[in-house]
Amino acid sequence: MINTEFKQTTIAKEVSLIGVGLHTGKDVTLTFKPAEPNVGYAFKRIDLEGAPIINADASYVTNTQRGTCLEKNGVIIQTCEHVLAALVGLQIDNVYIELDASEPPIMDGSSKFFVEALESAGIVELEAHREEYIVREVISYKDDETGSEITIIPSEEYQVTAMVDFGTKVLGTQNATLERISDFKSEIADSRTFSFLHEIEMLLEHGLIKGGDLNNAIVYVDKELSPDTMERLKVAFKKDNISIKPNGILDNLTLHHPNEAARHKLLDVIGDLALIGTRLRGKVIANKPGHYVNTQFAKKLQKIIKNERRNYVPSVDLHATPVKDINQIMEMLPHRPPFLLVDKIMELSEVHVIGIKNVTMNEPFFVGHFPGSPVMPGVLQIEAMAQTGGILVLSTVPDPENYLTYLLKIDNVRYKHQVVPGDTLIFKLDLMQPIRRGLCQMHGKAYANGKLVSEAEIMAQIVKVK
Repeated sequence: MINTEFKQTTIAKEVSLIGVGLHTGKDVTLTFKPAEPNVGYAFKRIDLEGAPIINADASYVTNTQRGTCLEKNGVIIQTCEHVLAALVGLQIDNVYIELDASEPPIMDGSSKFFVEALESAGIVELEAHREEYIVREVISYKDDETGSEITIIPSEEYQVTAMVDFGTKVLGTQNATLERISDFKSEIADSRTFSFLHEIEMLLEHGLIKGGDLNNAIVYVDKELSPDTMERLKVAFKKDNISIKPNGILDNLTLHHPNEAARHKLLDVIGDLALIGTRLRGKVIANKPGHYVNTQFAKKLQKIIKNERRNYVPSVDLHATPVKDINQIMEMLPHRPPFLLVDKIMELSEVHVIGIKNVTMNEPFFVGHFPGSPVMPGVLQIEAMAQTGGILVLSTVPDPENYLTYLLKIDNVRYKHQVVPGDTLIFKLDLMQPIRRGLCQMHGKAYANGKLVSEAEIMAQIVKVK
Protein backbone atom coordinates (compact mmCIF):
# COMPACT_ATOMS: atom_id res chain seq x y z
CA MET A 1 0.00 0.00 0.00
CA ILE A 2 1.18 3.55 -0.66
CA ASN A 3 -0.13 7.04 -0.15
CA THR A 4 0.13 8.64 -3.55
CA GLU A 5 0.75 12.27 -4.30
CA PHE A 6 -2.82 12.57 -5.55
CA LYS A 7 -5.56 14.02 -3.38
CA GLN A 8 -8.87 12.26 -2.81
CA THR A 9 -11.84 13.68 -4.72
CA THR A 10 -15.59 14.09 -4.44
CA ILE A 11 -18.23 16.01 -6.39
CA ALA A 12 -18.85 19.73 -5.98
CA LYS A 13 -22.64 19.52 -5.64
CA GLU A 14 -25.44 17.00 -5.67
CA VAL A 15 -26.98 15.79 -8.91
CA SER A 16 -29.92 13.47 -9.61
CA LEU A 17 -31.10 11.06 -12.32
CA ILE A 18 -34.57 9.57 -12.73
CA GLY A 19 -35.38 6.28 -14.42
CA VAL A 20 -36.55 2.72 -13.84
CA GLY A 21 -34.83 -0.33 -12.42
CA LEU A 22 -34.07 -2.93 -15.09
CA HIS A 23 -35.32 -5.93 -13.12
CA THR A 24 -37.79 -4.31 -10.72
CA GLY A 25 -39.41 -1.98 -13.26
CA LYS A 26 -39.87 0.53 -10.43
CA ASP A 27 -39.43 4.27 -10.87
CA VAL A 28 -36.33 5.41 -9.01
CA THR A 29 -34.48 8.64 -8.32
CA LEU A 30 -30.74 8.38 -7.79
CA THR A 31 -28.88 11.32 -6.27
CA PHE A 32 -25.10 11.63 -6.08
CA LYS A 33 -24.01 13.76 -3.11
CA PRO A 34 -20.57 15.03 -2.02
CA ALA A 35 -18.85 12.96 0.69
CA GLU A 36 -16.05 13.46 3.18
CA PRO A 37 -12.58 11.90 2.79
CA ASN A 38 -12.36 8.12 3.25
CA VAL A 39 -16.12 7.57 2.90
CA GLY A 40 -15.64 5.76 -0.40
CA TYR A 41 -18.85 4.82 -2.24
CA ALA A 42 -21.84 4.64 0.10
CA PHE A 43 -25.35 3.71 -1.04
CA LYS A 44 -28.16 5.22 1.04
CA ARG A 45 -31.75 3.88 0.90
CA ILE A 46 -33.77 6.99 1.70
CA ASP A 47 -37.05 5.10 1.11
CA LEU A 48 -36.44 2.98 4.21
CA GLU A 49 -36.73 3.92 7.87
CA GLY A 50 -33.52 5.40 9.18
CA ALA A 51 -32.10 5.78 5.65
CA PRO A 52 -29.66 2.86 6.09
CA ILE A 53 -26.27 2.99 4.35
CA ILE A 54 -24.57 0.13 2.54
CA ASN A 55 -20.95 0.72 1.62
CA ALA A 56 -19.76 -0.59 -1.74
CA ASP A 57 -17.90 -3.53 -0.24
CA ALA A 58 -17.26 -6.99 -1.68
CA SER A 59 -18.15 -8.59 1.66
CA TYR A 60 -21.78 -7.52 1.15
CA VAL A 61 -22.21 -9.29 -2.21
CA THR A 62 -25.03 -11.84 -1.92
CA ASN A 63 -26.20 -12.44 -5.49
CA THR A 64 -24.63 -12.14 -8.94
CA GLN A 65 -27.28 -13.79 -11.13
CA ARG A 66 -28.43 -10.75 -13.15
CA GLY A 67 -26.04 -8.11 -11.84
CA THR A 68 -24.16 -7.49 -8.62
CA CYS A 69 -26.41 -7.35 -5.55
CA LEU A 70 -25.34 -6.03 -2.14
CA GLU A 71 -27.15 -6.78 1.11
CA LYS A 72 -26.55 -5.64 4.68
CA ASN A 73 -28.93 -6.24 7.57
CA GLY A 74 -31.72 -7.06 5.14
CA VAL A 75 -31.24 -3.88 3.09
CA ILE A 76 -30.56 -4.54 -0.59
CA ILE A 77 -28.90 -2.67 -3.45
CA GLN A 78 -29.32 -4.36 -6.85
CA THR A 79 -27.33 -3.94 -10.07
CA CYS A 80 -24.79 -1.49 -8.64
CA GLU A 81 -21.95 -2.12 -11.12
CA HIS A 82 -22.75 0.52 -13.79
CA VAL A 83 -22.88 3.31 -11.20
CA LEU A 84 -19.63 2.18 -9.57
CA ALA A 85 -17.86 1.90 -12.93
CA ALA A 86 -18.73 5.53 -13.68
CA LEU A 87 -17.26 6.68 -10.37
CA VAL A 88 -14.04 4.72 -10.87
CA GLY A 89 -13.81 5.84 -14.50
CA LEU A 90 -13.95 9.50 -13.44
CA GLN A 91 -11.54 8.84 -10.54
CA ILE A 92 -13.99 10.07 -7.93
CA ASP A 93 -13.09 8.65 -4.52
CA ASN A 94 -15.95 9.61 -2.21
CA VAL A 95 -19.67 10.00 -2.87
CA TYR A 96 -23.03 9.22 -1.29
CA ILE A 97 -25.46 7.51 -3.65
CA GLU A 98 -29.03 8.08 -2.47
CA LEU A 99 -31.80 5.85 -3.81
CA ASP A 100 -35.54 5.70 -3.18
CA ALA A 101 -35.70 2.08 -4.38
CA SER A 102 -33.45 -0.98 -4.28
CA GLU A 103 -32.11 -0.67 -7.82
CA PRO A 104 -30.42 2.25 -9.61
CA PRO A 105 -32.07 3.40 -12.86
CA ILE A 106 -30.87 1.35 -15.81
CA MET A 107 -30.85 4.42 -18.11
CA ASP A 108 -29.54 3.15 -21.49
CA GLY A 109 -27.83 0.09 -19.96
CA SER A 110 -24.38 1.69 -19.79
CA SER A 111 -22.51 4.11 -17.51
CA LYS A 112 -22.86 7.03 -19.92
CA PHE A 113 -25.62 8.94 -18.14
CA PHE A 114 -23.99 8.50 -14.73
CA VAL A 115 -20.73 9.86 -16.12
CA GLU A 116 -22.50 12.87 -17.64
CA ALA A 117 -24.35 13.61 -14.40
CA LEU A 118 -21.20 13.38 -12.29
CA GLU A 119 -19.27 15.62 -14.67
CA SER A 120 -22.08 18.19 -14.55
CA ALA A 121 -21.77 18.23 -10.76
CA GLY A 122 -18.05 18.96 -10.99
CA ILE A 123 -15.16 17.14 -9.35
CA VAL A 124 -13.21 18.71 -6.48
CA GLU A 125 -10.12 17.74 -4.49
CA LEU A 126 -10.21 17.00 -0.77
CA GLU A 127 -7.39 17.50 1.72
CA ALA A 128 -6.79 13.79 2.33
CA HIS A 129 -4.46 11.85 0.07
CA ARG A 130 -5.57 8.88 -2.00
CA GLU A 131 -4.44 5.38 -1.16
CA GLU A 132 -3.88 2.76 -3.81
CA TYR A 133 -2.70 -0.84 -3.88
CA ILE A 134 0.37 -1.42 -6.03
CA VAL A 135 0.39 -4.92 -7.48
CA ARG A 136 3.87 -6.43 -7.11
CA GLU A 137 3.13 -10.05 -7.98
CA VAL A 138 0.66 -12.01 -10.09
CA ILE A 139 -2.68 -12.67 -8.34
CA SER A 140 -5.35 -14.89 -9.95
CA TYR A 141 -8.77 -16.36 -9.34
CA LYS A 142 -10.34 -19.12 -11.47
CA ASP A 143 -13.83 -20.57 -11.47
CA ASP A 144 -13.24 -24.20 -12.46
CA GLU A 145 -16.90 -24.73 -13.28
CA THR A 146 -17.11 -22.06 -15.97
CA GLY A 147 -13.42 -21.65 -16.86
CA SER A 148 -13.66 -17.93 -16.10
CA GLU A 149 -10.44 -16.47 -14.79
CA ILE A 150 -9.20 -13.08 -13.66
CA THR A 151 -5.54 -12.19 -13.16
CA ILE A 152 -3.85 -8.98 -12.12
CA ILE A 153 -0.20 -8.34 -12.90
CA PRO A 154 2.19 -5.44 -12.13
CA SER A 155 1.73 -2.35 -14.27
CA GLU A 156 2.50 1.36 -14.05
CA GLU A 157 -1.21 2.21 -14.01
CA TYR A 158 -4.66 0.67 -13.76
CA GLN A 159 -5.42 -1.20 -16.98
CA VAL A 160 -8.12 -3.75 -17.87
CA THR A 161 -8.43 -6.30 -20.67
CA ALA A 162 -11.57 -8.39 -21.13
CA MET A 163 -11.57 -11.48 -23.36
CA VAL A 164 -14.95 -13.05 -23.99
CA ASP A 165 -16.02 -16.16 -25.91
CA PHE A 166 -19.81 -16.23 -26.21
CA GLY A 167 -19.87 -19.50 -28.11
CA THR A 168 -22.56 -18.41 -30.57
CA LYS A 169 -22.54 -17.63 -34.29
CA VAL A 170 -24.16 -14.24 -33.85
CA LEU A 171 -21.60 -13.18 -31.25
CA GLY A 172 -18.35 -15.11 -31.06
CA THR A 173 -15.02 -14.12 -29.51
CA GLN A 174 -14.46 -10.46 -28.61
CA ASN A 175 -11.70 -8.58 -26.79
CA ALA A 176 -11.56 -5.09 -25.29
CA THR A 177 -8.74 -3.20 -23.55
CA LEU A 178 -8.61 -0.01 -21.51
CA GLU A 179 -5.02 1.26 -21.39
CA ARG A 180 -5.73 4.25 -19.14
CA ILE A 181 -8.58 4.80 -16.71
CA SER A 182 -8.77 8.39 -17.98
CA ASP A 183 -10.05 6.96 -21.30
CA PHE A 184 -13.06 5.30 -19.63
CA LYS A 185 -15.49 8.05 -20.64
CA SER A 186 -14.57 8.01 -24.33
CA GLU A 187 -13.96 4.28 -24.83
CA ILE A 188 -16.07 2.31 -22.36
CA ALA A 189 -18.80 4.37 -20.66
CA ASP A 190 -21.39 4.18 -23.47
CA SER A 191 -21.15 0.39 -23.91
CA ARG A 192 -24.58 -1.02 -23.11
CA THR A 193 -25.63 -4.19 -21.38
CA PHE A 194 -26.70 -7.04 -23.62
CA SER A 195 -28.49 -10.34 -23.56
CA PHE A 196 -29.27 -13.26 -25.83
CA LEU A 197 -32.80 -14.05 -26.98
CA HIS A 198 -32.94 -17.32 -25.04
CA GLU A 199 -32.03 -15.42 -21.86
CA ILE A 200 -34.73 -12.82 -22.54
CA GLU A 201 -37.33 -15.58 -22.83
CA MET A 202 -36.24 -17.04 -19.48
CA LEU A 203 -36.31 -13.64 -17.78
CA LEU A 204 -39.80 -12.94 -19.10
CA GLU A 205 -41.01 -16.28 -17.77
CA HIS A 206 -39.70 -15.38 -14.31
CA GLY A 207 -41.20 -11.90 -14.32
CA LEU A 208 -37.87 -10.08 -14.52
CA ILE A 209 -36.60 -7.21 -16.75
CA LYS A 210 -39.78 -5.29 -15.96
CA GLY A 211 -37.94 -2.07 -16.73
CA GLY A 212 -36.42 -3.30 -19.96
CA ASP A 213 -36.97 -1.93 -23.41
CA LEU A 214 -35.00 -2.11 -26.60
CA ASN A 215 -33.18 1.12 -25.78
CA ASN A 216 -31.38 -0.07 -22.65
CA ALA A 217 -30.20 -3.53 -23.67
CA ILE A 218 -28.75 -5.03 -26.83
CA VAL A 219 -30.55 -8.27 -27.63
CA TYR A 220 -28.64 -10.75 -29.78
CA VAL A 221 -30.88 -13.25 -31.57
CA ASP A 222 -29.14 -16.60 -31.12
CA LYS A 223 -32.14 -18.76 -32.05
CA GLU A 224 -35.11 -18.72 -34.38
CA LEU A 225 -37.67 -16.11 -33.39
CA SER A 226 -41.02 -17.90 -33.16
CA PRO A 227 -44.33 -16.02 -33.69
CA ASP A 228 -45.27 -16.69 -30.05
CA THR A 229 -41.98 -15.22 -28.80
CA MET A 230 -42.40 -12.29 -31.17
CA GLU A 231 -45.77 -11.43 -29.61
CA ARG A 232 -44.47 -11.72 -26.07
CA LEU A 233 -41.57 -9.41 -26.90
CA LYS A 234 -43.94 -6.85 -28.39
CA VAL A 235 -45.90 -6.78 -25.16
CA ALA A 236 -42.80 -6.76 -22.92
CA PHE A 237 -41.07 -3.98 -24.82
CA LYS A 238 -44.23 -2.03 -25.69
CA LYS A 239 -43.51 -2.20 -29.43
CA ASP A 240 -45.92 -2.55 -32.32
CA ASN A 241 -43.29 -4.33 -34.37
CA ILE A 242 -40.18 -6.36 -33.64
CA SER A 243 -37.54 -6.97 -36.26
CA ILE A 244 -34.06 -8.45 -36.56
CA LYS A 245 -31.23 -6.53 -38.17
CA PRO A 246 -28.77 -8.29 -40.51
CA ASN A 247 -26.11 -8.24 -37.76
CA GLY A 248 -28.39 -10.35 -35.55
CA ILE A 249 -29.55 -7.58 -33.20
CA LEU A 250 -33.19 -7.30 -32.23
CA ASP A 251 -35.07 -4.24 -33.51
CA ASN A 252 -33.29 -1.18 -34.89
CA LEU A 253 -30.68 -0.47 -32.23
CA THR A 254 -27.27 0.54 -33.62
CA LEU A 255 -24.05 -0.60 -31.96
CA HIS A 256 -21.76 2.08 -30.54
CA HIS A 257 -18.73 -0.18 -31.09
CA PRO A 258 -18.22 -3.40 -33.08
CA ASN A 259 -17.04 -5.04 -29.84
CA GLU A 260 -19.58 -3.32 -27.60
CA ALA A 261 -20.41 -6.56 -25.78
CA ALA A 262 -16.77 -7.06 -24.73
CA ARG A 263 -16.48 -3.40 -23.75
CA HIS A 264 -19.54 -3.74 -21.54
CA LYS A 265 -18.01 -6.81 -19.89
CA LEU A 266 -14.93 -4.66 -19.22
CA LEU A 267 -17.21 -1.98 -17.75
CA ASP A 268 -18.70 -4.59 -15.43
CA VAL A 269 -15.22 -5.69 -14.32
CA ILE A 270 -14.33 -2.11 -13.36
CA GLY A 271 -17.61 -1.68 -11.47
CA ASP A 272 -17.34 -4.97 -9.62
CA LEU A 273 -13.69 -4.42 -8.65
CA ALA A 274 -14.68 -1.07 -7.14
CA LEU A 275 -16.04 -3.23 -4.31
CA ILE A 276 -12.44 -3.85 -3.19
CA GLY A 277 -12.59 -0.36 -1.66
CA THR A 278 -9.06 0.58 -2.72
CA ARG A 279 -7.71 1.92 -5.98
CA LEU A 280 -5.52 -0.45 -7.95
CA ARG A 281 -2.28 0.00 -9.83
CA GLY A 282 -1.94 -3.09 -11.99
CA LYS A 283 -3.22 -4.70 -15.18
CA VAL A 284 -6.36 -6.82 -14.91
CA ILE A 285 -6.77 -9.59 -17.49
CA ALA A 286 -10.27 -11.06 -17.39
CA ASN A 287 -11.01 -14.20 -19.42
CA LYS A 288 -14.76 -14.84 -19.75
CA PRO A 289 -15.61 -12.43 -16.91
CA GLY A 290 -18.95 -12.39 -15.16
CA HIS A 291 -20.30 -10.89 -11.96
CA TYR A 292 -19.61 -14.03 -9.93
CA VAL A 293 -15.94 -14.40 -10.87
CA ASN A 294 -15.47 -10.60 -10.73
CA THR A 295 -16.75 -10.33 -7.17
CA GLN A 296 -14.95 -13.48 -6.00
CA PHE A 297 -11.73 -11.95 -7.30
CA ALA A 298 -12.61 -8.69 -5.54
CA LYS A 299 -13.04 -10.58 -2.26
CA LYS A 300 -9.69 -12.33 -2.72
CA LEU A 301 -7.88 -9.06 -3.45
CA GLN A 302 -9.61 -7.39 -0.52
CA LYS A 303 -8.29 -10.07 1.86
CA ILE A 304 -4.78 -9.79 0.45
CA ILE A 305 -4.82 -6.00 0.84
CA LYS A 306 -6.12 -6.18 4.42
CA ASN A 307 -3.46 -8.72 5.32
CA GLU A 308 -0.70 -6.58 3.78
CA ARG A 309 -2.01 -3.58 5.69
CA ARG A 310 -1.68 -5.50 8.94
CA ASN A 311 1.81 -6.76 8.12
CA TYR A 312 3.01 -3.75 6.14
CA VAL A 313 6.71 -2.89 6.33
CA PRO A 314 8.04 0.01 4.22
CA SER A 315 10.24 -1.15 1.36
CA VAL A 316 13.40 0.89 1.88
CA ASP A 317 16.70 0.48 0.01
CA LEU A 318 19.18 1.05 2.83
CA HIS A 319 21.97 1.54 0.28
CA ALA A 320 20.17 4.26 -1.68
CA THR A 321 21.28 7.88 -1.45
CA PRO A 322 19.19 9.45 1.33
CA VAL A 323 16.92 12.41 0.77
CA LYS A 324 18.67 13.99 3.76
CA ASP A 325 21.90 12.77 5.33
CA ILE A 326 22.94 13.40 8.94
CA ASN A 327 24.40 16.85 8.16
CA GLN A 328 21.23 17.98 6.40
CA ILE A 329 19.16 16.63 9.29
CA MET A 330 21.20 18.72 11.76
CA GLU A 331 20.55 21.80 9.60
CA MET A 332 16.82 21.33 10.31
CA LEU A 333 16.68 19.81 13.80
CA PRO A 334 18.20 21.43 16.92
CA HIS A 335 18.99 18.02 18.45
CA ARG A 336 22.61 16.95 18.77
CA PRO A 337 24.39 13.72 19.84
CA PRO A 338 23.82 11.85 22.01
CA PHE A 339 20.18 12.91 21.70
CA LEU A 340 19.95 12.99 17.91
CA LEU A 341 18.17 9.73 17.17
CA VAL A 342 17.66 9.73 13.39
CA ASP A 343 20.51 9.07 10.93
CA LYS A 344 18.92 9.38 7.45
CA ILE A 345 15.75 10.50 5.76
CA MET A 346 14.92 8.13 2.90
CA GLU A 347 11.55 9.52 1.74
CA LEU A 348 9.87 12.89 2.24
CA SER A 349 6.61 14.20 0.78
CA GLU A 350 3.94 16.69 1.88
CA VAL A 351 2.22 14.02 3.94
CA HIS A 352 4.77 11.38 4.95
CA VAL A 353 8.38 10.80 5.92
CA ILE A 354 10.57 7.71 6.28
CA GLY A 355 13.71 7.86 8.41
CA ILE A 356 16.43 5.45 9.54
CA LYS A 357 18.16 4.91 12.89
CA ASN A 358 21.03 2.42 13.15
CA VAL A 359 21.08 1.11 16.71
CA THR A 360 24.59 0.21 17.97
CA MET A 361 26.06 -0.85 21.31
CA ASN A 362 27.71 2.58 21.48
CA GLU A 363 24.37 4.20 22.40
CA PRO A 364 24.86 5.76 25.87
CA PHE A 365 21.52 4.50 27.19
CA PHE A 366 22.63 0.88 26.90
CA VAL A 367 24.97 1.46 29.87
CA GLY A 368 22.01 1.38 32.20
CA HIS A 369 19.20 -0.14 30.11
CA PHE A 370 19.95 -2.89 30.91
CA PRO A 371 23.40 -4.14 31.99
CA GLY A 372 23.92 -7.54 30.44
CA SER A 373 20.67 -7.31 28.43
CA PRO A 374 20.73 -4.14 26.31
CA VAL A 375 17.27 -3.01 25.13
CA MET A 376 16.44 0.36 23.57
CA PRO A 377 13.95 2.18 25.81
CA GLY A 378 10.50 2.51 24.35
CA VAL A 379 10.35 6.23 25.16
CA LEU A 380 13.46 6.77 23.04
CA GLN A 381 11.88 4.89 20.15
CA ILE A 382 8.99 7.38 20.34
CA GLU A 383 11.46 10.26 20.62
CA ALA A 384 13.30 9.04 17.50
CA MET A 385 9.94 8.71 15.77
CA ALA A 386 9.04 12.28 16.78
CA GLN A 387 12.37 13.63 15.51
CA THR A 388 11.71 11.98 12.17
CA GLY A 389 8.27 13.58 12.18
CA GLY A 390 9.93 16.89 12.96
CA ILE A 391 11.65 16.75 9.56
CA LEU A 392 8.22 16.32 7.92
CA VAL A 393 6.72 19.24 9.84
CA LEU A 394 9.67 21.61 9.42
CA SER A 395 9.84 20.90 5.68
CA THR A 396 6.54 22.79 5.36
CA VAL A 397 8.17 26.14 6.23
CA PRO A 398 10.70 28.01 4.05
CA ASP A 399 13.18 28.66 6.91
CA PRO A 400 13.14 25.61 9.20
CA GLU A 401 16.30 26.74 10.98
CA ASN A 402 14.19 29.46 12.62
CA TYR A 403 11.62 27.05 14.07
CA LEU A 404 11.44 24.49 16.88
CA THR A 405 9.05 21.57 17.14
CA TYR A 406 7.47 20.84 20.52
CA LEU A 407 5.60 17.69 21.46
CA LEU A 408 2.09 18.37 22.77
CA LYS A 409 0.57 14.93 23.12
CA ILE A 410 1.30 11.25 22.51
CA ASP A 411 -1.60 8.79 22.24
CA ASN A 412 -2.20 5.11 21.55
CA VAL A 413 1.40 4.06 22.14
CA ARG A 414 2.05 0.36 21.55
CA TYR A 415 5.24 -1.66 21.84
CA LYS A 416 5.37 -4.95 19.93
CA HIS A 417 8.98 -6.18 19.96
CA GLN A 418 12.29 -5.36 21.62
CA VAL A 419 14.91 -3.26 19.83
CA VAL A 420 18.51 -4.33 20.52
CA PRO A 421 22.01 -3.42 19.32
CA GLY A 422 22.50 -4.25 15.64
CA ASP A 423 18.90 -3.45 14.66
CA THR A 424 18.07 -0.89 11.98
CA LEU A 425 14.95 1.05 12.86
CA ILE A 426 12.77 2.33 10.03
CA PHE A 427 10.35 5.09 11.01
CA LYS A 428 7.32 6.00 8.89
CA LEU A 429 5.11 8.90 9.86
CA ASP A 430 1.97 10.05 8.05
CA LEU A 431 0.01 13.23 8.61
CA MET A 432 -3.41 12.39 10.03
CA GLN A 433 -4.84 15.70 8.86
CA PRO A 434 -3.53 18.91 7.27
CA ILE A 435 -1.28 21.14 9.40
CA ARG A 436 -3.27 24.10 10.75
CA ARG A 437 -1.96 27.01 12.87
CA GLY A 438 1.33 25.18 13.33
CA LEU A 439 -0.37 22.12 14.86
CA CYS A 440 0.15 18.73 13.33
CA GLN A 441 -1.00 15.20 14.09
CA MET A 442 1.00 12.25 12.84
CA HIS A 443 0.61 8.50 13.00
CA GLY A 444 4.06 7.01 13.48
CA LYS A 445 5.30 3.45 13.20
CA ALA A 446 8.73 1.95 13.81
CA TYR A 447 9.91 -1.26 12.14
CA ALA A 448 12.90 -3.54 12.63
CA ASN A 449 13.75 -6.98 11.23
CA GLY A 450 10.65 -6.93 9.02
CA LYS A 451 8.27 -6.38 11.97
CA LEU A 452 6.36 -3.53 13.55
CA VAL A 453 8.10 -2.78 16.85
CA SER A 454 6.27 0.31 18.09
CA GLU A 455 3.67 2.87 17.05
CA ALA A 456 2.06 6.05 18.36
CA GLU A 457 -0.08 9.03 17.45
CA ILE A 458 1.90 12.22 17.95
CA MET A 459 0.69 15.81 18.18
CA ALA A 460 3.29 18.56 17.85
CA GLN A 461 3.50 22.30 17.30
CA ILE A 462 6.04 24.27 15.30
CA VAL A 463 7.00 27.59 16.87
CA LYS A 464 9.09 30.36 15.31
CA VAL A 465 11.96 31.29 17.63
CA LYS A 466 13.93 33.79 15.52
